Parts: sequence; structure tokens; C-alpha cells
Amino acid sequence: MDLDRRLIVGAAAALVAAAPSRPQAGEKPAARPGDFDFLAGEWKIRQRRLKGPGQWDEFDGEATCWTILGGVGSVEELRIPSRDFSGLGLRLLDVKQQVWVDHWVNAKSGVLALPGMSGVFVDGDGVFTADDEEDGKPVKYRGLWDQIRPGSHRWSQSVSRDGGRTWDDNWVMQWSRA
Repeated sequence: MDLDRRLIVGAAAALVAAAPSRPQAGEKPAARPGDFDFLAGEWKIRQRRLKGPGQWDEFDGEATCWTILGGVGSVEELRIPSRDFSGLGLRLLDVKQQVWVDHWVNAKSGVLALPGMSGVFVDGDGVFTADDEEDGKPVKYRGLWDQIRPGSHRWSQSVSRDGGRTWDDNWVMQWSRA
């Protein structure tokens, strides 16, 4: 094998070894630094939030997002001028556990919502869940980052009242790069 071919084969092997691997069957997906890099920048957001059965409230918002700590964190400043509302999303990667935790701070309270929603990206979609209570009964919440493209993506929140067998959307945000 000549030197040029050995270099090409060696470089290809190094790239394959360095590429993030997909989880195998039965293997837990791993969160990685940079999973939220798509979010960095300025955004316009069309929002739909469920007010009641079959009744949606629609309004516009905007966000500025940054990747921090070499991709181990992501910060989102959400603004909804028509509602005099702002908040902050803080997503942090637990490097050891290989899971993201998505926290929220409402500017009116200034209190970090704990414990946050935890999750990972699988096949390009970020799926985050949290257990909670509603009227003394257990519920699950799911946040989904999907339809991720360079100029747009979607975030939606759903609730399950049957242990995760079925999900009902209660908030949908269509993001478009400003």
C-alpha cells in the first residue's frame, strides 16, 4: 500500500473512531456536548398554548440563545412583548450521567424550576420528561425538540395522565431564525 493510500485509510479510520456512535439495541442513548448548538442565535417564535379543551391561545415571541461552556450548556432568553413576559431556559449537560437537564426561570419570580426536565437526543430529536402532580394525581410532562433544520425547529410540550401511554399537546412553539 502506498503512502497516500495509507494516509487516507488512516484518516478515515480516525474519523470513524471519533464520530459519535448511535446507541445499539438495549443501549441507553448518551447526551453529548453541543447537542443544543442548533439553538444558538436570534429567533422569532409562533406559539400556541392550550387554554382549555379545544381552545388555543396564539401569540408571538422571540428568543436569543447562546451555547456556553464548550457546548455543555445552553441559555435561552425568551421574550413575549405582547404579554410583558420574559423567562430563561437553562440547559445543562450532566457529563458523567450523559443526560441533559432543562430548567426554566420565569422573570416574574426569578426562581429556578426544579428538578427540571431530563432527556437526550435520539435520531435528531430531543426528548425530555419530568414527573409531576396535578390535583393530587401523578402526571408526566414531555418536552420535544424536533423538526430541527438550520433555519427552524419546533418545541412542544405534552402531558400524560396515564403513565406515558398517551400524550396531549398543551404548548407548541414554531421557531424561525430571525
